[in-house]
Amino acid sequence: MDALRPRSATRTPLLLGGVVVLVCAVLLVLTVPGDDGPDAPPGRAACEPLSVTGWRPAPELTAEFARYGDDNTRLDDWTGGDGSRSVPLPDGRTLWLSADTFLDRVHPETAFGGPSRDPSPVWVRNAGLVMSPDGTLERTLLGPGPGALFPGLADPDGGEVWRWPVQGVVEPREPGAAERVVRVLLWQRGTGTGPWVFGVPRATEVATLRLPELTVESIRPIDVPPSADPAERVLYGTSAVRAGAWTYVFGADERTAHGRAARAHVARVPLGRLADRAAWRYWDGDAWQADPARAAPLPVGARPAHEPRRGASNTYTVARHGGTWLLLTTDAGGPDGRGLTTVTSYWACAPQGPWHGPSDVLVPPLPEGGEQAGAVAYNPQLHPALGPGREHGTEPAPGGGGLVLGYDVNVVGSTAAVQRDVELYRPRFVRLDLSAKGR
Repeated sequence: MDALRPRSATRTPLLLGGVVVLVCAVLLVLTVPGDDGPDAPPGRAACEPLSVTGWRPAPELTAEFARYGDDNTRLDDWTGGDGSRSVPLPDGRTLWLSADTFLDRVHPETAFGGPSRDPSPVWVRNAGLVMSPDGTLERTLLGPGPGALFPGLADPDGGEVWRWPVQGVVEPREPGAAERVVRVLLWQRGTGTGPWVFGVPRATEVATLRLPELTVESIRPIDVPPSADPAERVLYGTSAVRAGAWTYVFGADERTAHGRAARAHVARVPLGRLADRAAWRYWDGDAWQADPARAAPLPVGARPAHEPRRGASNTYTVARHGGTWLLLTTDAGGPDGRGLTTVTSYWACAPQGPWHGPSDVLVPPLPEGGEQAGAVAYNPQLHPALGPGREHGTEPAPGGGGLVLGYDVNVVGSTAAVQRDVELYRPRFVRLDLSAKGR
């Protein structure tokens, strides 16, 4: 592994890397007691077809990120980012994980438009935000410099290699231990060209953060896909679902870069061993086994032969609701970043599928003026810490019931647009209603 080389914040404008998830779907993480699908003992909730029956805006959450981002009390904290994911902490706080993140000053609304950033603001490859139990964003977590919370690497030729955090979970430091830590799955990516302008997929890693300080203790490798073709490389962590004694970690290859649906995969790890690569077991179509090269794609989206291929994108979300597993994704099957405007859902009776669908869920609404600016909505994420299903039993944030779904907004290929209007590079939120068939 290359030597760690912390990278400080930069003012070099680049296309915002997190938009690789433009075709990505949501990470839904719901904690449910008990064992998974086929191993579940008698008496567990029955598996039934599950669908999203409605949605409504959650303006109080969107406004909280706007309030924090516009506050110039500090000039070295979050003003916008993407890849937004949340981790409920044992003390009632929430850790938010952000991929490419703007820092620096926000200029107030003027006669020429809404709040704006400097033309070349400071930004870093990743960061964390801490939200209090009452739903107030309080501080930004960065590395020295200020730099990325999870520092980058240098490849042998001196090119940039960065880390994007995906899902994080709280688990025992080791099996049976009383002490808990935060484990954050990371995607390691490097500089690329052509369809890889948002980074070449390189490896899956796991970082360990100490509680309650949220300091980074270590980053350990999990899997380095061997394929010479980046589109065939599977990175894990787009979703992580705790069920019984296991954490199920979902991943995908990156065929979306070539305009095809990604192939979804799943692994499982005993609680307390997420950072132990030897403990990972990958589904090969028949059984759980230790060799990631033998992992088999999940059957997502059976369809008639005459229909175009549809399915998961290279990030998607999985949740467990009663006895049913739910997968949400932006509808894949087209080139990365073009035409993938609809979030669709699939359901299954086990994490390894088969997955039935798709069913349309919603077209995420854009900020005012977003359509005219060429903005897109992407990377939907479910946030159980902010609604029913919160892992640690603390009260959900105010604003009513329903599962909270967040998504990111960006203007692909135009950093100038997201500097002129800060709302074009910040998460937004809605609430979803679910229903099983016959209810």
